[in-house]
Amino acid sequence: MGIIIKPIITEKLTVQGEKLNRYGFIVDREANKLQIKAAVEQMYNVTVDFVNTVNYHGKRKSRYTKAGMLKGRTNHYKKAYVTLAGEDKIDFYANI
Repeated sequence: MGIIIKPIITEKLTVQGEKLNRYGFIVDREANKLQIKAAVEQMYNVTVDFVNTVNYHGKRKSRYTKAGMLKGRTNHYKKAYVTLAGEDKIDFYANI
């Protein structure tokens, strides 16, 4: 598996992509900012200005079913917010 797992396509990040030239990705939890920057530049052929990262801790979940109470948790993951330099753009819908 590579550094970039998948892009985050939400309404908020779509607006930021248009106005602030900022895009979001779910990335490998062990990746640092320099590795994320290099992976985005290589994959999308753009110039990255800077990278911000956020680590999310998985939350505990429980629910009641006919079989009783089920307990578990959601996965831990890491987000990277990438701001591009200049007039570079990323089009996630080009390959559809």
